[in-house]
Amino acid sequence: MLVKYKSDYKKIAMGLLSFIPGLKDVNRLEAEISWYQDDDSRVLYLWRNENGDFSGIVGVEVSDEIVVIRQIALSPSERSQIAYNQVLDEVAHQYPDCKMMGSLDVASIIAKWEHQNESKHE
Repeated sequence: MLVKYKSDYKKIAMGLLSFIPGLKDVNRLEAEISWYQDDDSRVLYLWRNENGDFSGIVGVEVSDEIVVIRQIALSPSERSQIAYNQVLDEVAHQYPDCKMMGSLDVASIIAKWEHQNESKHE
């Protein structure tokens, strides 16, 4: 389940974002969270697994017809294509009228998700 970021979740969000290479420094993590908060077109979601634990984070930038997945990170115990697919399915459900795209860091995960969705519909 996706939960929209709020300041109560700052420590959790920082911990999950720290799994992304280049986002280890506390100042960098805080700047990243601020970047999402500074513009209504950017949204940071925390992802709860089946047990209700926060296990992932996804940052999106939304325009009229496109949702760009800027970042996605899962805790080490959750890192599988199945879990990534669950997160992306939920993002797609949040923005049903938008095409989903990804940053260079996320493009391969989205390509695998799209391929799986195409095979479901064949």
